[in-house]
Formats: sequence, C-alpha cells, structure tokens
Amino acid sequence: MMFKHIQFLVAAVIVLAMPLFMKSGSLASEVLIFGLAAMGCNLLLGYTGLLSFGQGIFFGLGSYTLGIVLTRLPIPIPLALASAVIMGAAGAAIVGWVAIRQKGTYFVMLTLAFSQMFYFLAYTATGLTGGDNGLMDIPRHSLTVGGQTIVPLATPWQYYTFVAVVFMVVYFLLQRVCDSVFGRTLLAVRDNEERAAAVGYNLRLLKLQAFVISGAVTGLAGALHSLMTGIAPLSNVEFHTSEMILVMTVIGGTGNLLASLLGAAFYVLLGDWLSTLWPRWLLLLGVVLMVVSLGMQGGLWGLCQKLIQLVRGGKSVEKESTTDAEPSRSGVKADGGHA
Repeated sequence: MMFKHIQFLVAAVIVLAMPLFMKSGSLASEVLIFGLAAMGCNLLLGYTGLLSFGQGIFFGLGSYTLGIVLTRLPIPIPLALASAVIMGAAGAAIVGWVAIRQKGTYFVMLTLAFSQMFYFLAYTATGLTGGDNGLMDIPRHSLTVGGQTIVPLATPWQYYTFVAVVFMVVYFLLQRVCDSVFGRTLLAVRDNEERAAAVGYNLRLLKLQAFVISGAVTGLAGALHSLMTGIAPLSNVEFHTSEMILVMTVIGGTGNLLASLLGAAFYVLLGDWLSTLWPRWLLLLGVVLMVVSLGMQGGLWGLCQKLIQLVRGGKSVEKESTTDAEPSRSGVKADGGHA
C-alpha cells in the first residue's frame, strides 16, 4: 500500500511540475485530460483484461453532452461536467451490456462496431451534434458563488489548475477502486476467468461495472477537452480517438494508473514536438511507437520498474507492487486463485 501512496505523490509532483517546464497551459491540460481517458481505458484493459475500441464513444458522449448543456441551458460548469459523467456511464452500460456477452476477437469487434455506429449517429444528428462541423462556441465561464468569482477559468493556466484538481481527485478515487476488493476481483477475472467463475463471481456484472466506471471517467475527460477547446468536434468520436486512447494506455503500461499518465504525456508531448518538425508527423510517431512496442513490452512503467530495480540493487519492484494484491477479504488472490 505504501508503494501506491508513493505513486500518488509522484503523480502530484508531475502535475505541479508541468507549469514550471511547459510554456503552453492548453498542452499541459491536454496531457491530464488524456491521462484521465487512459486511466479509464486501463481499468478495462489492465485490470479486467478487456481490449475495447469503444473508448471514443464515451469520450465523444462527454464532449457532446457538455456542449449541448452549456450552449442551451444556463447551468454552472460543475453540473454540466456531472451530466457528462452520467452520459458517459450510461453509454458504457449499453455498450458493455452487449459486448461482454462475447469474448476475445468477437468482443473487440462488437466494441468496434459500436464505435462506428456512434460515429455515424453523431454525423447524421446535426440538430444535436452539429454534424461534420461539431458544436461550436462552447462557453467557459468561471466558477462563481453569489456573483463572486471563486475559480477563474479565463486563461489556459487557470483552466489547467482546475483540470489538475479534477485529475488528482479522480486519480485518488480510481486508486481506491483498484485497491478495493472489487479491484482485486477484477484482477482475478483478468488472470483466470474460469477460476473466478468457479469461485462464484458474476463475471458479467463485474465486467459491466468496470465498463460503467471506465465510461464515466472517459466521459469526464471528453467534457474537459471540449471545455478547453470551446468545441465538441466530430473527430472526438472517430475511431482514431479510441485508437489513440488505447495506444496511450499500452505505451504507459497496463495495470497501473500512474502509467496511464506517463503514456498520455509521452504521446501528447511527442506528437506536439514531431508536428513542428514535419507536416507528416504521424509517420514519425508511428516509427517511434513501433520502437517502443518492440523494445518495451511493459511500457514506460515497465522501464521505470527496471531502472528502480537497478538502482535498488536488484530488489524487485514488481514484487512490492503485487504485495498489496495479496489475499483480500474476498478470498481471491490477484492471480485468480483461492487465498
């Protein structure tokens, strides 16, 4: 458990340090926003073993919900964000309820089919989503109480402060979820579904609950992204968005929330830097991702573990991190067996 506290402190240090080393507040906010999306994806992939290509659905639902609410109703931003979280969770419940009925390739194909279907729904429902143009002119009012500004959001760095607080709160809550009996049970399902089912767990219910939590977090990320840019574009629900979130998760490393932040920072910052070098920067990014995939199967977090292990003289960090996953009150270890 101490190791998890250290990871939380490292995440807080990264959040506090970015304003010192980065010139763009919007770019720093984007790192944290996609860090949220990657954490939501990691709950499915790293903790439950579900490879989903539908994360763009929830990201887009959050974007559109916030855009529709703020452009049509005079409600404060916190309520708009809450509505985006609810819509992301609801969308995930629908997608998950259908997709978890299959496994492996068929599960992946179902999430991909839902992603394509939602894209065309968003494209054709111009009255709600703006179609190809997206929702424009989304306002970003400061948070006020009794007419007094409490949290200003006018400048990029003011907005970054708001996003940073939201990010750390969600990180803390997700870490509690992952460290709970529920989170340990998800690890058992990931490692050995048959054994977890034999113990008596309702696998469909557990997977659906993981989907709902993942959708809620990803919907929040989409809402924060639209609030930052002032637009909810159709590109937020494209397959590329789902692919991008998944790549961030894998690059950072699965089964660890801090790794999701590392993966998002690596992808966003590297993409921003490469785009200044060559208009076809995605080709360069693809080469870099291939190198990372071939040389670091454990992602950036796996590389960090190896470096820490070398510094500490061979003591396995992996063992320390899995010590917290020893038998819980559920009676199931992280490998899916009985305690």
